[in-house]
Amino acid sequence: MGSSFGQIFKLTTWGESHGPALGVVIEGCPAGLPLTVAEIQAQLDRRRVGQSKVTSPRDEKDQAQILSGVYEEITTGAPISIITYNKDADSSKYDNLRDVFRPGHADYTYWAKYGHRDHRGGGRSSARETWGRVAAGAIARKILATAGTEIYGFTREIGGIEMETFDRDEIERNLVRCPDPVAAERMVEAILRVKEEKDSLGGVVEARAIGVPPGLGEPTFDKIDALIGHAMLSIPATKGVHIGGGFEVVRSRGSEANDWFYAENGRVRTRTNNHGGILGGITSGEEISVRVAVKPTSSVERPQETVDTSLNPQTITVYGRHDPSVVPRAVPVVEAMLALVLADLLLLNRTARI
Repeated sequence: MGSSFGQIFKLTTWGESHGPALGVVIEGCPAGLPLTVAEIQAQLDRRRVGQSKVTSPRDEKDQAQILSGVYEEITTGAPISIITYNKDADSSKYDNLRDVFRPGHADYTYWAKYGHRDHRGGGRSSARETWGRVAAGAIARKILATAGTEIYGFTREIGGIEMETFDRDEIERNLVRCPDPVAAERMVEAILRVKEEKDSLGGVVEARAIGVPPGLGEPTFDKIDALIGHAMLSIPATKGVHIGGGFEVVRSRGSEANDWFYAENGRVRTRTNNHGGILGGITSGEEISVRVAVKPTSSVERPQETVDTSLNPQTITVYGRHDPSVVPRAVPVVEAMLALVLADLLLLNRTARI
């Protein structure tokens, strides 16, 4: 099912939204890395449901338990296995959906591929699968820190409301993780309004990596921007990826889009960063910036037309506890996927030279 990601730093996630547990197995983590469960939990707490009035009220603490690969808070080089148990799943809300396909969900495509599916909360297609990604991403961050690399993300847009100012300190101060406090307030109001209307909103998440060493990535099929695109589009609800100047660059000329080089303190720098830290599929050492388009939550408590497994027309209403916008909780997931790509390439690059 394509549940694994990475070459050297490789993770495999498992579990379903309404199953007994979720987990992740991480292979290729170097031995000797200091690691505590609290460091992993800190990232998981940013992703979990029930954080605020703009997220799903499902009450999952998402407590991580490390089963292997860490002894006395030091990685051993063995596979790291991490688990959490689902505590607040209410599958009764999905009884009426057993034989019908929810618009916007993977119900039909899973049924078309496998002929059988877990209808409870989407089963494997649920965004709860991203728990394992964030847990693994916390370890990837530790590996990147050894190279002086830091990753952070934020909400750039929700429901057409875009940030206009940037203050990094504001990101974790508001409910939507937006660096513009004025735009953040408007975003919260829009989410609460659409929640009352039993609908949902999408938006844009941006992640940035600073202190990235130059030379990471491969020049042909495994370009780092291709790997980032793969990583981001594997996140549930994502529909587009924009790196550096992205689509905005197409409106400029080559003389404007090119980033001029200069030397500073013994290293090559660029005066602008339209390339988003990547040239020819390889990192330049400048900041990597990635924007990810996140669609509106598909589960809305409104009547919708569909068909059932016998192809009969039906009208359904999807009940349950869902985010009116998944954008704020997508921020740590996007960060995690960027960290996973970079950590894998960092370890791969260390094997490329003697």
